[in-house]
Amino acid sequence: MTAVDVSLKAELEAMEKAGTLKTFRHIASPMDTQVAMEERGNVLVLSSNNYLGLANHHEVIEAGIEALKTYGAGTASVRFICGTFSIHSKIEAALARLHYTESALTYVSCWTANTGLIPAVARAEDVLISDALNHASLIDGCRMSKAKRLVYKHSDMDDLENKLKEAQGARRIFVVTDGVFSMEGDIVKLPEVLTIAERYNASVILDDSHGVGVMGKHGHGCAEHFGVEGRVPIITGTLGKALGGAAGGYVAGSKTLIDYLQQVSRPQLFSNALPATIAGSALKAIEILEREPHRVDRLHAITARMREGLQHRGFKPLEGESAIVPIIVGDTAFAIRMSRELLQEGIFITGFGYPVVPEGAARLRIQMCATLTDEQIEFALVTFEKVGKKLGII
Repeated sequence: MTAVDVSLKAELEAMEKAGTLKTFRHIASPMDTQVAMEERGNVLVLSSNNYLGLANHHEVIEAGIEALKTYGAGTASVRFICGTFSIHSKIEAALARLHYTESALTYVSCWTANTGLIPAVARAEDVLISDALNHASLIDGCRMSKAKRLVYKHSDMDDLENKLKEAQGARRIFVVTDGVFSMEGDIVKLPEVLTIAERYNASVILDDSHGVGVMGKHGHGCAEHFGVEGRVPIITGTLGKALGGAAGGYVAGSKTLIDYLQQVSRPQLFSNALPATIAGSALKAIEILEREPHRVDRLHAITARMREGLQHRGFKPLEGESAIVPIIVGDTAFAIRMSRELLQEGIFITGFGYPVVPEGAARLRIQMCATLTDEQIEFALVTFEKVGKKLGII
C-alpha cells in the first residue's frame, strides 16, 4: 500500500467511525417510483430527480433507442471537429424555445455547462456575485474564473445590492444564482434579482436544473413561475432530472453568447459532444412535458400533500413551492442512520450532511415524482411517522 493509500484509508476509517461514510446502493431495474435494489429488494424511491416520471417512460426509451440506431453509440469527437450531429440542433432549438431564448448549447452535464460558461464569460476585468447557497457546480465555475468573486447572503436582496454597488466599474458584472436551491427546496426571488441586476447593468446567470419540468404552470421553470419569461439573459440546466433523467446539460441565451461559447468554452472544445441517444430521449421528454401539462399539476398537488402530511405527523419540513421537501434532523450521522432505518422499512431516501450542507443542518431530502400513486404517498407518510417515533424526533 502506498503512502497516499495509507493516508486516504485513515480518512475513510475516520468517516466510518463518525457514522458519516456514504453507502452506495445498487439498483437493478429502471429508475421509477419503485425499484429493485440488490441489497434490499423492491423499495419506494423518494430521492430521485425524476420529477416528471419520464426516466422509464416508454416513448422516452424508444426515442433514445431510435437515436442510438440512427447515430450510433457516441459522437467520438468534440463539437467543432466532427461531433456535431443533426440531432444536436434539434435538442438545442427545443431548449431555447423552452426558455424563451434565441439559442442554446448542450454539454455532457450541467456541471460542465456551468464550469464551461462562467470562466468563458467572466475574466479578470469582471465581477461575479454569487448566492451563498448556490450549487457546487456554480461555485466551482466561479472559482475557475479569474474574475473578482463576491458572495451575497442567501436570497438577501439588500446584500445583493450592496455587492452590486461594490462591483461598479467592472467591465462585466454577473449575478449567479440557482433557480431552486437543491438542498433547501426554496426558490430564488427572481423578479427582485432581475430588477436589481438590471439597475446596476449586471447580467443574471440562472441555473434552473431543479426548476425545469417543475416550476411554472407548464413546467418551463422559474421564469415562467414568476411570469418573467424572456427577461433572464443566461440560463443553464440539465437533461438529467425532469427531462428524461439521463445526463447532459446546456446553456440557453442569446445567439451571440452561444456563438461565443462555441469558440472558447473549454469543455465544449476539449470533450466529446452529448451522445445522440441522450439528446433523442431528452427531446421526447420535452415533447411529453408540452403535451401533458397534467404531469406538472400532479407534481404540485402531491408535493403539497406530502408536506402537509409530514407536518400533521409532527415533522417540520422546510417551506417551499418546489418538488423538494427537506426534513432537517441536525447531525450527519443521525441523518444517515434515519435513512438506513427507512430503507429497512422499504423507502429509499438519502441522508445529507456536511460538507454537502452546513454542520448541524443534516437532512433527509424528499424529492417528489409526478407518477407517485396515492397509495405510495400514504405508505411513505405512515413509514416516516413510524421511523420518526422510533428515533425520537417526533
